Formats: sequence, C-alpha cells, structure tokens
Amino acid sequence: MRNGFLLLAALSGFIAVALGAFGAHGLKNVAPPELIAIFNLGVEYQFYHTFALIAVAFSGHWIKSRLLDWAGYLFIAGMVLFSGSLYLYALIGAKWTGPVTPMGGVCFLLGWLLIAVAVWRNRVKELD
Repeated sequence: MRNGFLLLAALSGFIAVALGAFGAHGLKNVAPPELIAIFNLGVEYQFYHTFALIAVAFSGHWIKSRLLDWAGYLFIAGMVLFSGSLYLYALIGAKWTGPVTPMGGVCFLLGWLLIAVAVWRNRVKELD
C-alpha cells in the first residue's frame, strides 16, 4: 500500500470537510453567491480527488506500477493548483490564479489517464 498517499488523502478529506463547512456557513454572509459557487467547486473537486488518492493508495494490492505513484502525485498537484486557486480567487479575489486553475485540471486528467494506462498494462500482462 502507498501509505503516504493514504495519509495525504486523510488530511485532504479533513481539509475538504472543514472548507466545505466554512463555505456553507462562514462565506454566506460575506461573499456573493457566485464566489461561494466557485469556492464550493474547489471543495467538490478536492473531495473527488481525495477519493481517487485513496484508490491509488490501495491499488498496489492489485497492480504493481510506478504509473500509479505518478497518478497520485498528479492528483495532489491538481488539488493544490485547481482547488487551491479557486479557494484563493473566492476568498481574496486573486485573479492571477486564473491561469493556474486549468493547470490543476490538466494534472487531474493526466492522473486519471495514468491509472488507465497502468490498468491496461496490467491487463495485458495477465493475458500473456
């Protein structure tokens, strides 16, 4: 098992719950609805990829591939870049984060692609 990924997923889940609660209760009196929606999108994608990181952590039981490690790193980078940039934009109006958000999205996409390649390669090995 990839214990480091499991630890980071647990911490990310904790942070996502805390930020989700803050977004639902703390922001509603100080931010307009469109910024709250942006903030919540960051929370949503952080949750999705927290679960993906848990899957990567346990995948070593079935698939032995360094590609899965890279997928985990890309999910972490994606959470920081994508969700982090949305949090900063919603909280402090940091417009400079605009170009950062898609880079995080690309990290997410590449992480999912690496999982698919690792599964495909493992499948091919099983057929041999």
